Amino acid sequence: MANSPSGDAVVDRLVRVLETFDSRHARLSVGAMARRAGLPRSSAYRLVGQLVEHGLLSQHDDGRVSLGLRLWELTARASSAADLSRIAQPYLEDVNQVIRQHTQLGILHEDEVLVLERLSRPEAAINQAHVGERLPLHRTSLGMVLLAHAADSVREDLLERRAAEIAAHHRDIRRELAHIRQHGCATFDGFIDPETTGAAAPILDSRGRAIAAVGIVVPRGSEVLPSALMALRTAARGISRALAASSLDPDALDARG
Repeated sequence: MANSPSGDAVVDRLVRVLETFDSRHARLSVGAMARRAGLPRSSAYRLVGQLVEHGLLSQHDDGRVSLGLRLWELTARASSAADLSRIAQPYLEDVNQVIRQHTQLGILHEDEVLVLERLSRPEAAINQAHVGERLPLHRTSLGMVLLAHAADSVREDLLERRAAEIAAHHRDIRRELAHIRQHGCATFDGFIDPETTGAAAPILDSRGRAIAAVGIVVPRGSEVLPSALMALRTAARGISRALAASSLDPDALDARG
C-alpha cells in the first residue's frame, strides 16, 4: 500500500477520515475533517474526493460530507454484528414495549462497549448511548455485564491494564463482577447520567461467556425497574437460544475470547 509523504499508509489515512464522524459530528466540512483526522488539508480533499466517488462518503450542497450509504450497504451485506442485530431485534422490541424506555444491544469490542442497536421512545429518559459508538466498559451496565461474563484471561488482562481508571469508579471491581455473575444482571444508578439507572443482562454462548448484552436506561427510581429486569433476563435467554439455532459464529463478533 502506497504511503503519503508523511509516511502514513493510504489505508491508515482512510480509516482516520472515516473515524472523524460520530453522533455529534454527522456532517463535517473537509477542513474540520482534516483537523480531526490530523491530515494536511490537501490530503483530506483528495481522500474525500475518492471516498465520495466510491459512495463511502456523501457530499452535500453546502460542501460538508457525511458517511455514505454504500458504507452502510457493505456493512449490512456481510456482517456478524448485523446478523446479531437482526436476530435480537424482536426481543429488543418486546422489552421496549414493556418498559417504554431505551432498550439497547452491545458487544465487547477493543476494551469498550460497541452499541449495535438502540430502541427509544419520545418520552424516554436521557441516554448517552448512540448506535455505532463506544462506551467505557466500567461505566455502563452493558459493559459490566460483558466484563463479568468474559473469558477469565480477557477480564483479568483488561482489569490489569485499566486498573487506575477502574479504581476511580469501583471500590472492589472483582466483587461487583462476581455479584453480576451470581444474579445474571447488572444495575447501576447514575453511572453516566445522574438522573438515570442502567440495567443489563448477558446473552451467553454454550460456554457461559457473553456474546453480547441487552440493556435498558430508565429514569432513576423508576417503578418499572423490577419488571424491566425480568423482561431483560427473558429477552437475553431468548436471544441466546435463537443465536444457538442460527449459523452465526459468536467468535466473529470480536468478543475477545
